[in-house]
Amino acid sequence: MFKRVLIVEDMDDINKGVRTELEGLGINDIDQAQYCDDAFLKVRKAIKDKKPYELLISDLSFKKDNRTQKYSSGEALIEAIKNKQPEIKIIAYSIEDRFQRIRTLINKFGVNAYVCKGRRGLKDLTYAINEVYHNKQFLSPQIANALRKKTSFEIEEYHIELLKQLSNGLSQEEIRSYFNKNNIAPSSLSSIEKHLNKLKIQFKANNTTHLVAIVKDLGLI
Repeated sequence: MFKRVLIVEDMDDINKGVRTELEGLGINDIDQAQYCDDAFLKVRKAIKDKKPYELLISDLSFKKDNRTQKYSSGEALIEAIKNKQPEIKIIAYSIEDRFQRIRTLINKFGVNAYVCKGRRGLKDLTYAINEVYHNKQFLSPQIANALRKKTSFEIEEYHIELLKQLSNGLSQEEIRSYFNKNNIAPSSLSSIEKHLNKLKIQFKANNTTHLVAIVKDLGLI
């Protein structure tokens, strides 16, 4: 079982609950941080002291206060820690249920498990810790099927960006200019229209307004 674990969570009661579950698994070398910046400093110091953490359990969202933070979200922290210590195992433990955000955590940042906070949250977390220790992936049941579902048309980062700009009220011409300015390809009007038509078919949307409403309800943007 893991020997050194770092919990990053700004809520005291959740911190206590996670710590209790870890101790129940026989893990006693546990550190905690309520700020992402503090967590990164702990990871860096642990590496320097040649006592690196083996597991990071982190929330994604943190309440803002008057303290300025370099890493203001769990994603930013996870990315920074993965760059510093690629071999560390990571479990995201959050109430967040936006599928695209979770896909990014898994596919881009290499998160080993995603556990949804809730009534079964701590039980799922305990199971996830065991699975990750044995080099297996764990996803909370309520999101696993949706994330693993395959379709003939895969939603890519390009489509997410296109949908975001639509939701911001940009016209196709304005999106073309935005894509050109930000080196996002393809950026021609014909390509943008083609991808929008595919998205409307995929989500059975009557028009672009309807499309934006659907993908917002699904948590894609």
